Amino acid sequence: MFPFRSASSSTFRIAVNGYGRIGRCFVRAIHEAGLADRLRIVAINEPADLASIAHLTRFDSTHGRFPGQVALSDGDTLILDGRPIAVTHAITPENTPWRTFSPDLLVECSGRYVERAQLQRFIDAGCPRLLLSNPGAHAHDVDATVVHGVTHARFDPQARLVSAASCTTNAVIPVLALLQRECGLERVLLTTLHSAMNDQPLIDGYHHHELARTRSAMQSIIPVATGLARGVERLLPELTGRVEAKAIRVPTHNVSAIDMVLTMKEDIGAARIDNLLREAAHGPYAGIIDWSNAPHASIDFNHDPHSAIVDGSQTRACGPRVVNLFVWFDNEWGFANRMVELARHWLESVAGQEAPST
Repeated sequence: MFPFRSASSSTFRIAVNGYGRIGRCFVRAIHEAGLADRLRIVAINEPADLASIAHLTRFDSTHGRFPGQVALSDGDTLILDGRPIAVTHAITPENTPWRTFSPDLLVECSGRYVERAQLQRFIDAGCPRLLLSNPGAHAHDVDATVVHGVTHARFDPQARLVSAASCTTNAVIPVLALLQRECGLERVLLTTLHSAMNDQPLIDGYHHHELARTRSAMQSIIPVATGLARGVERLLPELTGRVEAKAIRVPTHNVSAIDMVLTMKEDIGAARIDNLLREAAHGPYAGIIDWSNAPHASIDFNHDPHSAIVDGSQTRACGPRVVNLFVWFDNEWGFANRMVELARHWLESVAGQEAPST
């Protein structure tokens, strides 16, 4: 057991390691959800200087200005809406004074740590629990991989290392889990059309061992490697050996899409698939899945908190059992919101287990 060290039973102390795109969206999503007093950010570790951290918190080219006050004070402190956050600039887990901040949870958003031995360094440095913004290198590198809204009720809250999977996995798992349960899936082919990322250069440069990623992100459509099929099978093991995936980076700044070709186990039409997904969006998957049949462009879903928005206008059937779906998702904001919800669920579950019996 790792008891909470929060100031009160209504507040959980959260630290963030890595304050890039997902780290900043995670912090902002807490504020936009009105959870800043419930999920209190007490520390951020980011190598960048404090002035840059504050500036990129206040102004965001993709999501707009921070919806609150951003200020600085002496002693490396960022202040969001009057709440002080200690800022450190360490490069390694061992050089960050985690014990000083007494976090209930560390949210690891640097993406640099994927193996259990690497993650254990945070535990040894004083963090009782880690929530990763990326998958573990292998299933055994974390105690659980969780897609909130679908599999969050299955993992043991006493876990110490939990992965929130990836933005693409969070987008496909709700749809696939629903259709597997309702109809049965024989084969799954996924093609991700993903916005450019910071592992790509603006102009050709030596940025990656994948040679395609050395090319200009804003000038080309670029195929890249993906572990999405492995991620799906990790969460839906009944589909093992029946999923394939590929990924293509496109020259946009945010909002991605997944083209799904699904072979069903029974005869089914496009209309029934759309009805199932539309009903789920207003029922058990409300807030996770959305459905629309308007004539959309990707920008329509910038800052959309859903994991997946099924575009009913693009649903197609090829014969009685082959269905083609098109799913939009904000690869930053939707994923950050699921991380916030997962962090809250995890901490409240542990607190409930540790509460004294009456």
